[in-house]
Amino acid sequence: MKTQRPYARATVTPKGEHALSKGHPWVYEAEVVSLEPTPGAADVPNGSIVDVVSRKGTYLGSGLLSLKSKIRIRLITRNANDRFDGAFWKRKVQWAWSYRKTVMGADASACRVIFSEADGFPGLVVDRFEDVLVAETLSVGMERLKTVIFPALLEVLAEDGIAIRGLYERNDASTRTLEGLSQTTGWFAGGNAGEAGSLDPLAPGAPGTEAFGPTATQIEENGVRYEVDFENGQKTGFFLDQKYNRRAVAKLARGRRVLDCFTHTGSFALNAAHGGAEFVNAVDISELAVAQAKKNAQLNGLDGKMAFTAANVFDLLPQLEAARDHTYDFIVLDPPAFTKSRKTIDSAARGYKEINYRAMKLLPRGGYLATCSCSHFMDTEHFRRVVSYAARDAGVQLRQIEERQQAPDHPILWGVPETDYLKFFLFQVV
Repeated sequence: MKTQRPYARATVTPKGEHALSKGHPWVYEAEVVSLEPTPGAADVPNGSIVDVVSRKGTYLGSGLLSLKSKIRIRLITRNANDRFDGAFWKRKVQWAWSYRKTVMGADASACRVIFSEADGFPGLVVDRFEDVLVAETLSVGMERLKTVIFPALLEVLAEDGIAIRGLYERNDASTRTLEGLSQTTGWFAGGNAGEAGSLDPLAPGAPGTEAFGPTATQIEENGVRYEVDFENGQKTGFFLDQKYNRRAVAKLARGRRVLDCFTHTGSFALNAAHGGAEFVNAVDISELAVAQAKKNAQLNGLDGKMAFTAANVFDLLPQLEAARDHTYDFIVLDPPAFTKSRKTIDSAARGYKEINYRAMKLLPRGGYLATCSCSHFMDTEHFRRVVSYAARDAGVQLRQIEERQQAPDHPILWGVPETDYLKFFLFQVV
């Protein structure tokens, strides 16, 4: 670089340069050769913006520094002309929201508004549930910037005529500790649309939080209503990424007897019942999840043709097979991620094979199977092999109906495999 920019500068190895040139936005700790403060400064603050350059001084991008994480820098831009003021962040928020309006249409009332690296907000996720935003902040850089980004997000939505009663923070993920961040939950102060106010996060129950209302709301997806408990539910309170996969299941469910495994709060089961299934059994190991699924069924008037079972799917499927129970002609497998690292991929593969094998053994010829994996470490080809091995051992052949991914409000950014995580297949067993 020929001129000194007003930012700290990180010089990276050829390996780091190569990764950035392929589109990945991360620089790992071992790829940083040197870190130079801005002129006159003694050090580089954690979470601050730094320029990333090659050993020859070529500008590669600017990103957020994390001194306690192995992911040392997360890029936010590759444009050397950007200046990181409030207008910059509002513009990025506008791009993210404009994209959701385009790809989701009316379904943008319940969607992912910001998807971390895929939208250029590394370590930040924001979901909209009708009149509430729920945010999860997983990087120290985004933690420092949320007092700028959150008001900008509320302002952009308000300019579009969308009233948001509050923004709730779900910062209780253990991965925050890798960034040196504490685990907290609660309303973000000044969370009403158009209000800035004091922007420190408030603890649940603190004075002033009552104005934001209850920590639950209702959404509608594919004609099915759900109650979303965003204070206590998993992640931000509801999994939005399977929205259109659930609709694909509903399309095939009419007149069928459906077993929805790992139902969580009943989303696949409810879509199947809403789609005209004769009978649906929603199964999950969590009694709390099953109770919420039943509540959602009652909300939609579907509980009359549904059963709700608290059981371990790994135990239930062999039990049904041993009992020669052929009740079901459509099985849905939507398990949690069996692996969150490359180290456990083999054990995860065994888990995926087991449940798919058992489901295929239970289904009659002509029955239907929906199966998926939500871990990016279990890539598509690996998952395909696992399912094919299960079919071989079960003595069946699979006729593929559809191969799907996450809904487009969770965009896949090429060059960033972490954004390509959901694999979903619909089969007929023949």
